[in-house]
Amino acid sequence: MDAKINLIVNDEKRTVVTDPERPLLDVLREELHLTGTKYGCGEGRCGACTVLIDGRRILSCVTSVAMADNKKITTIEGLSDVDSLHPVQQAFLDEGAIQCGYCTSGMILAAAALLEENPRPTDEQIAEWMNVNICRCNGYTKILKAIRRAAAQIKEVKVS
Repeated sequence: MDAKINLIVNDEKRTVVTDPERPLLDVLREELHLTGTKYGCGEGRCGACTVLIDGRRILSCVTSVAMADNKKITTIEGLSDVDSLHPVQQAFLDEGAIQCGYCTSGMILAAAALLEENPRPTDEQIAEWMNVNICRCNGYTKILKAIRRAAAQIKEVKVS
């Protein structure tokens, strides 16, 4: 039986009427046309579907839309502001950490959540945190460099 679900997606209030057990990923892509979030494995094992709910990383392919009711969801489309990219997005560009691009939105959102929680992570902490996200192109070295760069940039911004 369908239910009315209220979502706050990228700071915009949205309402959908759907099966409350439907994966959030499907609603984002099919109902709200936010296709930056990717379907990878459908089992929560690859991280391609990563979004933020109330600032915390979640895997939207294994999260029901009901779990997101009245919560703030951030997708890759809503991470940056109008004037500039988020520091993690910019760092991924600067370090060439984007190859085929399939994992990129999940990687960027996972890294943004990490740096929000731990603005000065060690390489080991980055590797452990990012272990949920798989890059089919094996671009991990550049991804690590990008996260380090973003952490340094965020640190500079907070100090100034």
